Amino acid sequence: MVNLRLILVSGKTQDFIFSPNDSATEIARHVFENWPAGWEEESVSSPSILRLIFQGRFLHGNVTLGALKLPPGRTTVMHLVARETLPEPNSHGQRNREKTTESSCCLLL
Repeated sequence: MVNLRLILVSGKTQDFIFSPNDSATEIARHVFENWPAGWEEESVSSPSILRLIFQGRFLHGNVTLGALKLPPGRTTVMHLVARETLPEPNSHGQRNREKTTESSCCLLL
């Protein structure tokens, strides 16, 4: 079994137990159907808009926990966000290339 700690944008967390065979879609459905009591303000209308983020990347629906080769016996942290669509697999790389050609500066006071 895999222990997942899901973090919302608000910072609220909840631990869940899943099988390594569970996919991102199945996890989203389970969380939606068992929405934690402390998460009422963040509730969503459908499990289809719940997305998991692991190590900075959105997990597509068919990715299983086993495919991620998570360390056994440890809690794995993932972010849970509401988002209608996922970025295309290449769009992240394209965005990085665009950023390298831009020049920006910030002044912190």
